[in-house]
Amino acid sequence: MVTLIGLFVLGQVKQDLVFLENLTKEVLAQSHVAPGSNGPPNWGIKNSVGFALVTPGRRGYPAFWIRDFSMACDSGLVPTKELENHFMLVAKDQNGATTRNLKSGGILPPFCIPDHINFDGTAVYYPGTYSAGEDQGAEPWGTYPPADDHYEFVHLGWLLAKHSKNRDFLAQKVGEFSVLERLERAFMSPQFDPTTGLFVTTKKARAVGFGFCDSITVTGSVLYPSLLRYRAAKELRELTGKREYDVIARSIAKNVPLVFGEKQSGWLIAATEIGQQPDVWGTLLAIHLGILDKPTSLRAIKTVIDATKTGTISLEGAVRHVPTDRDFSATSAWEQALEGKGIYQNGAYWHTPTGFFIEVLDKQDRALAREVFAQYITHLKKGGEIPWECFNPALKHAQNGGYLASVAWPYSVFKKLF
Repeated sequence: MVTLIGLFVLGQVKQDLVFLENLTKEVLAQSHVAPGSNGPPNWGIKNSVGFALVTPGRRGYPAFWIRDFSMACDSGLVPTKELENHFMLVAKDQNGATTRNLKSGGILPPFCIPDHINFDGTAVYYPGTYSAGEDQGAEPWGTYPPADDHYEFVHLGWLLAKHSKNRDFLAQKVGEFSVLERLERAFMSPQFDPTTGLFVTTKKARAVGFGFCDSITVTGSVLYPSLLRYRAAKELRELTGKREYDVIARSIAKNVPLVFGEKQSGWLIAATEIGQQPDVWGTLLAIHLGILDKPTSLRAIKTVIDATKTGTISLEGAVRHVPTDRDFSATSAWEQALEGKGIYQNGAYWHTPTGFFIEVLDKQDRALAREVFAQYITHLKKGGEIPWECFNPALKHAQNGGYLASVAWPYSVFKKLF
C-alpha cells in the first residue's frame, strides 16, 4: 500500500531527477568546443577537427577524453551524429598494426587507443601531458597506454549501433581496417591473463588500468579494467555474434570473485600485487554489471550499506576510492599515489560513480538510497562551480568545476532506477 508520505517522497525524487537531467544538459552544452573556437575558458587552442568537441567539462581539460565522453553518452543526451563524429575520430587516431617505441620509453602496442585527443586531432596516448610527440608516456604514467579507453572504444561502438539502429558503419574502412576490425583489435590490445581473462600489468612495464586512477599505481591482476573488459566482451558478442566473446566474459565473471574477493569483508580489492586494498568503485561496478554470484553480491551489498551508515565511503552522495578505515597509511589512502592524502584520486570524493552507488543501496535499503540521492541533489543545488570533478571540504580541496561525468554518468543510472 502506497502511503501519502511514500507518494510525497516519490514525487520529490521525480522532481530531483528532472533537475538532474536539466543540469546534465546544461553542463553538456557548456562542455562543447565549437569548430574554430578556443573553448569557453579561451584555452588558446583552436578546435580544427571539423565538428564540436565534447570535453570533460566547462573547465580544466582542453581536449577530448574518450572515457569521459563514453560516460556522457551513457546518459542518452548526446545526439547520435555527435556520438558518431567522436567515435570515428577515435578510430582514425587508433595506433596502426605495428608497435611504436617512443623516445620517452613509452610503448604503443598495435591498435592501442588514445587517452585523449587534442583540439587539432592529434592523439595523446598517455595521461599527464598534451604532447602528441615522442616525449609522451613512460613513468609515472605507464609504459603502455591506459587500458580502459580500449574497452570504452568498444562501448562507444556498441552505443552507436544501438542508438542509430544501423550497423553499416561497422563495415566502413578506416585506413586498411574496417571499424569492426578496429574494435576487435582494440579489445585485444591491452595485456590480459589468458587463463582468467583479467587485465594484468606489471611494475616493470605498467599500464594504467582505469583513467580515474591514473595517478595511482596498482599492479598484478586489476579489478576495474577487468570489469570494463567483461562489459566490452559482452558488447562484442552482440556486435559480432562470435561465441569466443562469451567464453571470455564467462571466464572473467568466474574469476573476479575468486581473484579479487577479500576474505575478511565483502569488498573486492583493486589489484593483486601493488594496491591490495578495497576498491569501492570497482565493487559498485561489479554489482551493477551483475558479474558476481548471488552470495558474493549480497555480501558486497551489505558491506556497501554498512560502510555508508558508518560514513567511511561517501560524503554528500560522492564516493571515495578507498574506505577511510582501510587507508594504506596515515599519509596515503593508496599504497602508491602521486597526490597527498585526501587530494584528487588519493582520498577525495567523486560523484562519477554515484549512480551505481545509490543503485546498490536501493537493492536492500531503499530509504537509505533515497537519503543519499537527496544528499547528492542538495550538493548540486549549491550552484557556483558545482558539479566538481572531486572535492574534500576537510582540506578545502575542490577541482574542475562543471565536470560532466559527475552528473551525466549518475543520470544514466537514475533515469532507469527511479
